[in-house]
Amino acid sequence: MVTCYLKYIIDPYKINEFEEYAKLWIPLVNKFGGNHHGYFLPHEGANNIAYALFTFPSLKDYEEYRLKIVNDGECIKAFKLAEETKCILSYERSFMRPILE
Repeated sequence: MVTCYLKYIIDPYKINEFEEYAKLWIPLVNKFGGNHHGYFLPHEGANNIAYALFTFPSLKDYEEYRLKIVNDGECIKAFKLAEETKCILSYERSFMRPILE
């Protein structure tokens, strides 16, 4: 199992747009075999940092997901939303191995 940890630097004036983007991706990750654990938006502290976590059974499964999303209409819509609104300024992606017991 591998968990993808995403740290976003977002435009604090476009949190609503980022939230719309996030709500598009949660079911899409699940559609392609992942388990989305949610997005986490600023509340207290920094107003421009957001996080997302989702898990795939393996890194191979995650890599297959990445190949499939480039041609999926719903995924393309989500990518375009972020591009058009410029709600995401940058992001970091890391992969973690969870310990559940």
